[in-house]
Amino acid sequence: MKTRAAVAFEAKKPLEIVEVDLDGPKAGEVMVEIKATGVCHTDAYTLDGLDSEGIFPSILGHEGAGIVVEVGAGVTSVKPGDHVIPLYTPECRQCKSCLSGKTNLCTAIRATQGHYMGCSTFSNFTVLPEIAVAKVRDDAPFDTSCYIGCGVTTGVGAVTNTAKVQVGEKVVVFGLGGIGLNVIQGARMVGADVIVGVDINPDREAWGRKFGMTHFINGAGKSREDVIAEVLALTDGGADYSFDATGNTEVMRTALECCHRGWGTSIIIGVAEAGKEIATRPFQLVTGRNWRGTAFGGAKGRTDVPRIVDWYMNGKIEIDPMITHRLPLERINEAFDLMHRGESIRSVILF
Repeated sequence: MKTRAAVAFEAKKPLEIVEVDLDGPKAGEVMVEIKATGVCHTDAYTLDGLDSEGIFPSILGHEGAGIVVEVGAGVTSVKPGDHVIPLYTPECRQCKSCLSGKTNLCTAIRATQGHYMGCSTFSNFTVLPEIAVAKVRDDAPFDTSCYIGCGVTTGVGAVTNTAKVQVGEKVVVFGLGGIGLNVIQGARMVGADVIVGVDINPDREAWGRKFGMTHFINGAGKSREDVIAEVLALTDGGADYSFDATGNTEVMRTALECCHRGWGTSIIIGVAEAGKEIATRPFQLVTGRNWRGTAFGGAKGRTDVPRIVDWYMNGKIEIDPMITHRLPLERINEAFDLMHRGESIRSVILF
């Protein structure tokens, strides 16, 4: 069949809207009609040529929501008409990683996902493995629930799954974009006592406070030592948990070093440029700080994504204010421009 898609033909060039051929679902696969898709920093990162695995031409997009239109042989967990969210981190429930209970990083991903992050949601129709779609409730709006396919789950999940922040703990979040704001609302949801946001854009203070931030640090022009000193003062000696949502390796060091001596843990969420490395003095770790990473917020897609959709629909978390722009596919390049200018939290493309 034919489908309309926004295709990246080469790095650093605008996407082009074209008709492409799409094969139907093979055994174990599902065809989904994408109704809405978010435009994420990871898409921009690949389009800018910063991803070592970026291959062109490519149909980007990994933050979608839609309806199953056809299933291949052997598919049992979804049927035509079901509402689903594509998963760039699948959950096969059979591999060593899934069975371990220790990680959400299903190792079936490479064997089953050949196109962009296994999703390619910048296309009106896409085909995915059954293990890479989460069935969700029918009353969740596509234009907001699509954000759960990446940004919401990554941010909230980093708090609830990876860090397991407890009531009364102190948290600092570096980078108040789409991911960072979801870290903040995750921290609010679980009852963190102090939630410090750090950003170099002063306009992000109002956004942070909207989602539960208690203190704001404008990092523009400040040294690493000054930012750390401010965090230590606000958190009585350091954060129990810090989160980097910037992808900047210098900020990652700052995030670690503002953690509390003896037990503070820093979670790396942001994706750094290819070839970048992190560094700190070993003394920081010897004196009890921990460095951890997280992917997709530690969420097991088919199990956890429907639960997060419920949280949204039941009012435990907010999504609507974060969808700052809604655009047709023909205007998808505007979404990237808005992101680069810092004027959007999340732009959603509607089919």
